[in-house]
Amino acid sequence: MAEWDIRKLHILRTLREQGTVTATAEALRMTPSAVSQQLTNLAKQVGVPLLEAQGRRVRLTDAARLVLRHAEAVFEQLERADAELAAHVRGEVGEVRVGAFSTAVPALVVPAVRALRVSSPGVSVRVRETEAGEAYELLAAGEVDLALSLAAQAPVVGDGRFTRVELLADPLDVALPPGHEWADVEGLRLADLAGESWIFGGSGPWSDITRGACEAAGFTPRQGHSAAGWTAILAMVEAGMGVALVPRTAAVGRGGVVLRELTVDRPVRHVVAAVRRGSEADVVVRRVMAALEGVAAGVR
Repeated sequence: MAEWDIRKLHILRTLREQGTVTATAEALRMTPSAVSQQLTNLAKQVGVPLLEAQGRRVRLTDAARLVLRHAEAVFEQLERADAELAAHVRGEVGEVRVGAFSTAVPALVVPAVRALRVSSPGVSVRVRETEAGEAYELLAAGEVDLALSLAAQAPVVGDGRFTRVELLADPLDVALPPGHEWADVEGLRLADLAGESWIFGGSGPWSDITRGACEAAGFTPRQGHSAAGWTAILAMVEAGMGVALVPRTAAVGRGGVVLRELTVDRPVRHVVAAVRRGSEADVVVRRVMAALEGVAAGVR
């Protein structure tokens, strides 16, 4: 197989355009002897004569024109590569792998992807749904580039491996069964529901958040049922089996229950975005982070 030298092919193409070795040398800021030497070496590499004498000048052989016809496709591809690389440097092209817990995917990540399709169509996002606590493990292992988690699940603030940004203080609303005695009462407080049967996970961050919010309101919640998924929790609430604290982002579009905003002792869960320290300088990562922050600003 012949050896192809891009630099030498460029010299050959310039000779075709300029017509003479002298003009080619001037265009490429080379000496005429250097041009001739490079073309002689190219002919040896491809194994065919590329130039033939025509009086005091030279002209391209048919083999040289065949070589250039194929070389044009190479030059075109290299131009595209240069353009894409420049776009990547400017943050216009690239992929960011995002690890996010279940409710953050529809509430934050999906709207951010839609916004990026308009503002930065060359930026793609690959989503990986994960548990809130696992997101940092994937980030540290390099399996995702940006992690969405809960502040309660994050490593300590001083962990030097990550740069963190608080995206959202997600309000917690109370989910009540239809027709519940507190469904239409103004000024509902969490303490008003101290005697209710509560539905939340047996362990993990949501158990901690529910217990912590209720204890801050002055009571320990009586757990009637244990469930980790919002579909199961809201289905049980709808059936009148108990009440639950539900993040506003998790309850969007969920019918069948009454969602009441707590006015006085309104608890929140803190959603945090994190990247490996130093990668926040990556322009593409910054674009994805900015899109997430824009969506989060609309949820507050």
